Amino acid sequence: MGSDGVTGVPGIRVGQYTDVHAATGCTVLLCEDGTVGGVDVRGSAPGTRETDLLRPSNLVSEVHAVLLSGGSAFGLDAAGGVMRYLEERGVGFDFGDHPVPIVPAAVLFDLGVVDGSVRPGPDEGYVACLNATDGPVAEGSVGAGTGATVSKLLGMNRAVKGGIGTDLAELGDGTVVGAIVAVNALGGVFDPDTGQVIAGPRTDEGHAMHDSLELVVAPGFRELQSAASGNTTIGVVATNSRLNVEQANKLAQVAHDGLAMAIRPAHTMRDGDTMFALATGTDDRRVDMDRLCAATALSVSRSIVRAVVRAEGIGGIPSVRELANNDVS
Repeated sequence: MGSDGVTGVPGIRVGQYTDVHAATGCTVLLCEDGTVGGVDVRGSAPGTRETDLLRPSNLVSEVHAVLLSGGSAFGLDAAGGVMRYLEERGVGFDFGDHPVPIVPAAVLFDLGVVDGSVRPGPDEGYVACLNATDGPVAEGSVGAGTGATVSKLLGMNRAVKGGIGTDLAELGDGTVVGAIVAVNALGGVFDPDTGQVIAGPRTDEGHAMHDSLELVVAPGFRELQSAASGNTTIGVVATNSRLNVEQANKLAQVAHDGLAMAIRPAHTMRDGDTMFALATGTDDRRVDMDRLCAATALSVSRSIVRAVVRAEGIGGIPSVRELANNDVS
């Protein structure tokens, strides 16, 4: 079951490619009319493309799509398919007779969850574009979230299934901000409203779950060195507000506040956490950045919870829905 989520922002369409058999996929956000973009990379092991271009001091501020992909660094190839799709439609930054589509991208590590030899490439990125719609967005084990996993502080044999989730926040004055996040974190996932553990490393019994933040700071904890190194949470926030490049980058920064509200610990040395921001500018009223930033953090945190709650188990890694007892140890 899907949610309108980020497609509730006018001008944003979402398409996904899913390979359940290999446990990988990709997700594309299309904004063919061009949007102002921003980015913030907080994780220490990122895999990205065209992020420097979004800095305030650089020439191009216009973005035509953002790609989120599995496949680790190999998955960045899928952006070529997104570019091909846009080029065929005459979409791109105007360099005379040769419009060049601007497609920033970030990837997560899902190699080996089932079949690490299969990764999204240009054809898969192109198919994701063909699937794009402004309707409800499928969540859970689809698109870039297909092979995502979380709560890996005790290794993959104690992990829980991650996924992709989306949410839309409305400020009541016509301003909206939405988020879509592919959650593949080393840390656990928490309900930001209650502090309850949603997904944590499974205990020896296999059903109950540890509080990952308490686990990692406990005296004598030594398992982190053997924990899986392939982690990263990647996502996009989008708003209909008219923002400049500096404001869009600020929105990407506070998106990480929402990430840290729901993932604990976040931004570790083994995560490549990256968040993009898009501003379509269809609402040109004066922007209240404080309200917009607060709504952004909330929407990101809720997207992360939705991603995990709606995921389905794959490759022997159970979802939270499949665990008979999600007590916290």
